[in-house]
Amino acid sequence: MSAGEQARLRGLYLDAVKRSLAGINCRSGSDLVPSGADALLVETPWEPPPARVRLVLAKEKRIDTDAKLTGDHLQFPADGQTMLGLRRLDQLQQCATTVIEEDVPGDFIETGVWRGGAVILLRAVLEAYGERTRRVWAADSFQGLPAPSLEEDAWSDLHRHEELAVSEDEVRANFALYDLLDDQVRLVVGWFGQTLPRLQAERWSLVRLDGDLYESTWDGLEHLYPQLSPGGLLDR
Repeated sequence: MSAGEQARLRGLYLDAVKRSLAGINCRSGSDLVPSGADALLVETPWEPPPARVRLVLAKEKRIDTDAKLTGDHLQFPADGQTMLGLRRLDQLQQCATTVIEEDVPGDFIETGVWRGGAVILLRAVLEAYGERTRRVWAADSFQGLPAPSLEEDAWSDLHRHEELAVSEDEVRANFALYDLLDDQVRLVVGWFGQTLPRLQAERWSLVRLDGDLYESTWDGLEHLYPQLSPGGLLDR
């Protein structure tokens, strides 16, 4: 098989994985989101005030197709395993392929995985490139977000929302849906401040921080960034 044909088949495989993860390939009820309040508006410290992020939780409320493509809004698909749209998944794929092609040493890790979509994509990239030495680490409490303990996180009541709590078993099952649950997948269970310091012996080529809170993001920077290889990438 020529290099061009290999690249074409690799692209087809990863495109199919991304569309499935985003819930775009699902037809029956794919645009329905879980029952809940009509809408929950949450201020975000990552945008200049008074910008706000809209978490759509309404029963029988349609997810905007453009949002699925761009990932500009945090929306909970009933089907699919990620809130990231295709463009953000494309970016994550590009990060992973860059460090592989440039031979940057180290594993991949995401902090805050929800249903596991982003780390499933990272494992799929390793599969597509025949990478057998790198691992994908999925760090999460697997019980939702913690109550805020810092002033910077005083805006958040995300710990009250059960929709954000996805169990370890469910994430493992989602990996298995793509036939990607194997010994190259490591789940790190617990609050970041307790678990990430235990990973200081590891080396990273790609770190993705998705803990939502200031404290969670700082934990990732403090405990993972020092082990990021030269040429490695930090994504959020």
